[in-house]
Amino acid sequence: MSAPGRAARPRRVLIIVENLPVPFDRRVWSEATTLKAAGYAVSVICPTGRGHEARFEVIDGIEIHRHPLREARGTLGYLREYAAALFHQLRLSVTVLRRQGIDVIHGCNPPDLIFLNALALRPFGVRYLFDHHDICPELFETKFERKGLLWRAMLWLERITFAMATVSIATNESYREIAIRRGRMAPEDVFVVRSGPKIDRLELRPPRPELKRGRRFLIGYVGVIGRQEGLDLLLEAADHLIRKMGREDVHFGIVGGGPELEAVQADCRARGLDAHFTFTGRAPDEMLLDMLNTADICVNPDRVTPMNDLSTMNKIMEYMTLKKPIVQFEMKEGRASAGEASLYAAANDPADFAEKIAALMDDPEARRRMGEIGRARIEAELSWAHSAPRLLAAYDRLFEKIGRG
Repeated sequence: MSAPGRAARPRRVLIIVENLPVPFDRRVWSEATTLKAAGYAVSVICPTGRGHEARFEVIDGIEIHRHPLREARGTLGYLREYAAALFHQLRLSVTVLRRQGIDVIHGCNPPDLIFLNALALRPFGVRYLFDHHDICPELFETKFERKGLLWRAMLWLERITFAMATVSIATNESYREIAIRRGRMAPEDVFVVRSGPKIDRLELRPPRPELKRGRRFLIGYVGVIGRQEGLDLLLEAADHLIRKMGREDVHFGIVGGGPELEAVQADCRARGLDAHFTFTGRAPDEMLLDMLNTADICVNPDRVTPMNDLSTMNKIMEYMTLKKPIVQFEMKEGRASAGEASLYAAANDPADFAEKIAALMDDPEARRRMGEIGRARIEAELSWAHSAPRLLAAYDRLFEKIGRG
């Protein structure tokens, strides 16, 4: 088979992602730029977001089409969000089809509805690659704390999504197992493409002591602030650490935005912890890098849920790249990613989480050793440089199956 760069025309890919704008979504942007560098024609459909309001722009040769989307709350809110997103995705998919043509729609869930775009364009020869970001039945169970009819509908949509996919890619081995067992995909059609960081983007730089607000230690967090991310548990852990353990020498730097940010800030004020917390909201990479490079310890307070237990968190990879020791709750994929670069607290136990933070505060050699272990794991096996060839292999498999290019 000829390489895409030597084909009569490039392989044409449309990536669709609903929950984050591009290039803010680092995994999707890494995928898009990797495909572009390999000679593919790449377009992206995504929502707008702060700092990414333009409805259309071209970055690094990649066409980005954006549409408005409101963050939803409650079951009906999510149904309205998904319906609006699907309308915009179908509308913009037709635009891309007319502008440059499409061979493959690369759908990044949630939700498990993006296959409908490929189904609508299937008469034009479009095929579907499923990029499995979240396990939606478990995500529903986590958000609404129940199963029932809608949960069963999520399982049904997941099954159809896998049936529609010519090839799927999974973020870790747990997701690959779901694709094979629950999705009934052939093992040779499922590729693990981890959300590894690009090392050159996460620059090691000198700390900025002023970010510690006069305290001895800075505890860093970066990521979305939603219910399943466990910032409420982190506040309880901070309260225990500062009030019950007497560790006044600590400050928390929280980088990120999300639907629960205002609630978490209100909880922080109610606990009288304002002086120990900085909330930046969604921030540019410069602020993220300054905060994490200054942090003595980084935390992942994601609560233990059926979804989080099997999911790989990007923030863990970023902490490891920047040589930071980590504290998180005990979860299967959290340990698979971090290994000995992290301490693991008992499930959803804020007091034990605080104890683990204090243990690292008192052990500078452990902090240094764990940071080195994490960085070595990133360089040896977990960075994007190791994921990119697997992404390209997945695409080669897809085009081999459909007999093109």
